[in-house]
Amino acid sequence: MKKFFVIFVLFALPLVAYLFFASGVNNFARLPVLNSEVYPLENFRGTTGENVTFEGNITILGFAGEQPYDYLVNAYHLAEKIYNPYHEFNDFQLVVVLPESGEEQISQLKTELAEIMDLKKWKFVVGSEEDVKKLFSSLGANFELDDKLFTPNVFIVDKDGKLRGREEDEDGNPLFGYDTGSIAVLNNKMTDDVKVILAEYRLELKKYNRNRK
Repeated sequence: MKKFFVIFVLFALPLVAYLFFASGVNNFARLPVLNSEVYPLENFRGTTGENVTFEGNITILGFAGEQPYDYLVNAYHLAEKIYNPYHEFNDFQLVVVLPESGEEQISQLKTELAEIMDLKKWKFVVGSEEDVKKLFSSLGANFELDDKLFTPNVFIVDKDGKLRGREEDEDGNPLFGYDTGSIAVLNNKMTDDVKVILAEYRLELKKYNRNRK
């Protein structure tokens, strides 16, 4: 009996635990679409002159507001937990939106961020106050921008320009955005959801390549 008990503990329990966690809603399912009509980025201009679009990209979208240098701590958190681990994936980008009134502070923010990361896929786009509000409103989030057009929350937008997130979070409400002021949220929720959407597209690519053969 002791031998059987030891064998069960060593082999069966880890397998049961694995199957339990693998059956979680966010592990082998698609990350839910919360909104299918996000306002396009083509109405904004990239600060380096490039055209920035949702189409064909997995986008992490943020709103830095009129004083983007105040976004620095949030940006550090986002860089450490999300951008640095995943920015080398194909078609991944991080886009920070700000109104024209905040453009003067961008160079200062970029300088600070460039000391700890490669900003190749970290993009800043500028638009009118009206366009910033239209973009945020189109997300359908259950919270608002502040009076400086800032929110600490970032969003996941897929390659078709659709907002992804969780249909039901711990409080029973949809999870539209992820609070960059909270390391716990980035660690325990956003990291998991980014992995899900990246895995989703990798699986689609494998199926496409297999069908071509």
